[in-house]
Amino acid sequence: MTRRPKHHVIIVGGGIAGLLLATRLGRAELADVTLVDKAPSHVWKPMLHTFAAGTANAQQRRIPFVTHGAQTGFRFLPGALGEIDTDAQSVTVQPLLNPAGQVLLSERQHHYDTLVLAAGSKANDFDTPGVARHCLFIDDLTQAETFNQRLYEELLRMLDQGRPLRVAIVGGGATGVELAAEIARLLEVARSYGIGDLRPQLDLMLLESGPRILAAFPEEVAQAATRQLRRIGVEVRENVRVAEADADGFALEDGSRIDATLRVWAAGVKASEAVQTGNMFEHSPTGQIIVRPTLQTTVRDDVFALGDCASLTPAGAERPLPPTAQVARQQALHLARQFPAFLDGRPPEPFQFQDQGKLVSLGHYNTFGTLGRDGLFKGGFIEGRLAQLGHALLYRLHQMELHGPWRAASLWLSDAFAAPVRPRIRVEQEADTIMPSRH
Repeated sequence: MTRRPKHHVIIVGGGIAGLLLATRLGRAELADVTLVDKAPSHVWKPMLHTFAAGTANAQQRRIPFVTHGAQTGFRFLPGALGEIDTDAQSVTVQPLLNPAGQVLLSERQHHYDTLVLAAGSKANDFDTPGVARHCLFIDDLTQAETFNQRLYEELLRMLDQGRPLRVAIVGGGATGVELAAEIARLLEVARSYGIGDLRPQLDLMLLESGPRILAAFPEEVAQAATRQLRRIGVEVRENVRVAEADADGFALEDGSRIDATLRVWAAGVKASEAVQTGNMFEHSPTGQIIVRPTLQTTVRDDVFALGDCASLTPAGAERPLPPTAQVARQQALHLARQFPAFLDGRPPEPFQFQDQGKLVSLGHYNTFGTLGRDGLFKGGFIEGRLAQLGHALLYRLHQMELHGPWRAASLWLSDAFAAPVRPRIRVEQEADTIMPSRH
């Protein structure tokens, strides 16, 4: 008797939603699962700002897709998403190139029975002239490490030549705020290593186009974060609208300029290019795929979209759900629970988002946030140790959901034992040059 092949699920994107769904479906063994991503490994996106600043080492936080897939039951297919043919139920994976541009894997086509798009998001430059060419981004690990390399190089020049360094971050959302705090921490730790006080020569600016930073948070959180940033030496400027970026800084809409050696764009959110091509789906103004409450696209039942690349407006709401790690995680878990029924031909249950609060971490200085709307303290403001513990537990929860409780516990113990001997900042780069002493 010929055995019927398993249902084939292709998941595009190995971020929080994509990897969590691939892990759950792979372990369940209900289908053959293939994960497609242009990167070889996963890192928790809320930690990218620490890799960019050099206050955490990405090598210790990576999860290689090949090994994780072997452990949990899915197959990894390296390469960026090309075309989607919904009629033929196939996707094209672009050629995989090495840094020299040589083809390692040629273009490939793969059939799917169900397609899940979880390709994430990136900062939105709003077509501002010069931004794409002259600004740095930290949307993925490669970009975060590029920024870290540039920051390291400029700090060396500052030490050697005695010239000032200005870092300007555009965007007062969580990414911009957290990056500014981590750069301030980098300088503080560097001083404890005997490098000297770098703060007098470095201007660190956070530029926000609106009337306050952290617009997605309550006013109390924004005010507390602003006060803390200013205490650690970050210049916070609101109502600053960038008209153009160039090699020396930013031209503002009011006719003034802000010159900066390093220019970081962390404003706005839009879907990655992987899901914006073609017209087979409905898209929001920022490129996200519009989905139904079941997380299926509006035009195809066999195509789902999750996380930052999806736009879902709950019933009665005025705006779509925000592109956050919390939403991505809940959507992945929901679809994993619904998948057995979907395979049996039953429609998935609608997704219901549970607001569990918001947190923004200013490194070891402080953490601010609000509690969830459901529960005893609805939307209550929290800060300090409790908020910092809650923020740390989010990453530990992510590890547990991917690795299981025993493996996750081993990772936690490993981190705890290694912490006293690990450098608190990244002090080496590709060339293995060590930052020199100022003495």
